[in-house]
Parts: sequence; structure tokens; C-alpha cells
Amino acid sequence: MDNDQRRKLLIKVLADKQRLSVEQLVGMLHASPATVRRDISWLSGRGLLQRTRGGAEHRASEHHHALAGETFQQNLGVHSAEKRAIARYAAGMCQNGETIIINGGTTTFMMVEFLINLRMTIVTNSFLMAEQLLRHSENEIIIPGGHIYRDQNVILSPFESDVIQHHYASRMFMGAAALSPMGVLEWEPLLVQAEKRLLTQANELVVLADSSKLSVKRASLILCGLDRIYQLITDTGLGDAAAQMLERAGVKVVAVTPDTA
Repeated sequence: MDNDQRRKLLIKVLADKQRLSVEQLVGMLHASPATVRRDISWLSGRGLLQRTRGGAEHRASEHHHALAGETFQQNLGVHSAEKRAIARYAAGMCQNGETIIINGGTTTFMMVEFLINLRMTIVTNSFLMAEQLLRHSENEIIIPGGHIYRDQNVILSPFESDVIQHHYASRMFMGAAALSPMGVLEWEPLLVQAEKRLLTQANELVVLADSSKLSVKRASLILCGLDRIYQLITDTGLGDAAAQMLERAGVKVVAVTPDTA
């Protein structure tokens, strides 16, 4: 079991049991006490659980009205090394003075630390990204009006008209629930509706998706076809079959090496 799998399992068992000791987690995760303690420290530092004396406890969500699927905080700890490397590469494509669009998602959120020294106009529906960039950078930040879905870290408007519709971007950076021969997939209709609006305002679409997204079967709503993608940034775990499928569709693929832990 690799780091991502073990940490995801740790979060799941805590959600079920609420509070567990290191000794209990050792048996459940089939890992050493030292490894479990490192995982608890890593997850606690990212707000994914609450550290306790001799163990950990589930960190309850502050908001129960969320879109379908796992929460943003849970997903942030999954395939994090791959996501960070992908985010770094994506941020390296950006230049001062540009206007870009970044949708809400865990991989796109990791772009924040690599954008803080730039001066751009950034349109985003991620309130957490907006808050971090406002606090730590001089980028101009534009967000839509609408309802905040805290567990998914996005602002979505049910209305067709919004202030962001007047901003044109050189490119849009977007995460995805999955990629298939049918295109970029999502699992929530409201997300599809909002992101389709953003797509009309960008010249190039750059998709940020770790290689696991090429084998996800759950998402079933088509956001856009593969022909809309200018570039896919993924990781070196991309399988041959997936790479050939993307190549046949004419998608430009960049595969980056995951960050070391």
C-alpha cells in the first residue's frame, strides 16, 4: 500500500470510528507505528484530521451541504505528489499580465504556491484559491457570485448572467473527475453548467489530471470533448492504452515526474 492509499484509508476509518489510537491504526493499516505517526502528522498539517494524544480523530465538516463525491479536503491528500508536480508545470506556463481562468479543484488549487510571485488577472470559482492569492500575492482576483459549496471549495451560480462572463482569458486551467474517449467528465450537473460557461471565455483549455483520472469509472457527465483540450498535464504513471487514446484524439500530453515525499 503506497502513501496515498494508506492515508486515504486512514481518513476513511476515522470517519467511521471517529477516534482511534496509533495502536489501533497500526492494525487497520498494516503499517508500523512510526509510519502511522508520520501519516497523522502529514494529514493533520493539511487539516484532514485532528491530532490527539496518542492517536487521531475525525475532523467533521463544518458544512453538510456539498456536491456529490468526496470532499475537497479528502481529495487534497490523494495522489498529492503527482498533483503538486502537475500544478508546478501548469503555473510555469503563466506570465505576468495575462488573464487566466482556474476552476476549483485539488490539483488546480496546488498552483497557488507557484503563482504568488506573478502579477496576473485570475478568474476563479475557488474561494480558497481566491483567499490564498489575495493574502499572499499581488494578482488581481475575480470570482463569480453564487452559493459557496464549502466541502468542494467552489462558488457556483445558478444564474446565466454573472460578472465573470465579461472577462476573456488566454487559457483556462481545469481539473476533471475523469477523462475518457468521450471527453472530460464530471459527476455533478451544476458543476458542468458552471464550467461550460467558463470554457466559452478561454482561448485554450489546459486540463490538469493525474493518471488515475484515466481509469475512473464513476463520472458520467460530459463537460467537453477531447478535441476542446489544448493540452493535458498528467504524470508519468499514465498507461500506454490511455496515452494512445489521447494521441488518437489529437491531445497534446505532458507527463511530469511526481514530487518526492
